[in-house]
Amino acid sequence: MRTTPLASLIALSLALAAGPALAQQNVDKVFGGITAQSGQEYGSLESVNGGITVREGAVVRAAETVNGGISIADRARVGSAETVNGGINVGDQAEVGSLETVNGGISLAEGAIVERDVSTVNGGIRGRQGVQVGGNVETVNGGLKFEGAAIAGGLSTTNGDITLDDTRVRGGILVEKPSMGWFNSGKNRDPRVVIGPGSVVEGSLVFEREVELFVHTTAKIGPVTGATARAYTDKLPPRD
Repeated sequence: MRTTPLASLIALSLALAAGPALAQQNVDKVFGGITAQSGQEYGSLESVNGGITVREGAVVRAAETVNGGISIADRARVGSAETVNGGINVGDQAEVGSLETVNGGISLAEGAIVERDVSTVNGGIRGRQGVQVGGNVETVNGGLKFEGAAIAGGLSTTNGDITLDDTRVRGGILVEKPSMGWFNSGKNRDPRVVIGPGSVVEGSLVFEREVELFVHTTAKIGPVTGATARAYTDKLPPRD
């Protein structure tokens, strides 16, 4: 039986969770970055003030930092990647369990696979051709943009735009009502939601605030609550 890339990643996660069959190096720093070398296996990589780089083909159980970005190269495998102040970049055909940051964007290159959730608070999330996400994609103050991707969960934001091009979303879309807490940037512009050519949103589209909703005539969507969809036929929707 043929094994899908996502199934392979799940098997990897289970193997890592069960404990290392071989000794795996753990690296812990307060100051300075950490690099996982190509072809090597690691346990946890933890830094307080420094970025983390996972080179092509490396295998890492977990990568975590506070002040620094995380870069995961092509075809690397990482059980989870988490930072507070920094972005996360995932290379072509890399396989990751989950991605989380607070202040930073997340970028998924072609063919990247995420088993579970992708989330940030202040930053956008972008996925390119062939990206697969097994869970939800969430941000508060940032946009979501996917091209040729497949998302098993849902998309959610509060103040960001959403743009889908030839992308399938199984779990629907939620644009939440802004709050006055510190998690919210206080932007006043209505988010722009574009369900582009060839896209499919199987779940409900729920809008708790005013949005501009555009749906291409070749796209398919579920029931809409809180907004009125405007159909368009060109590659890009009109701008008022």
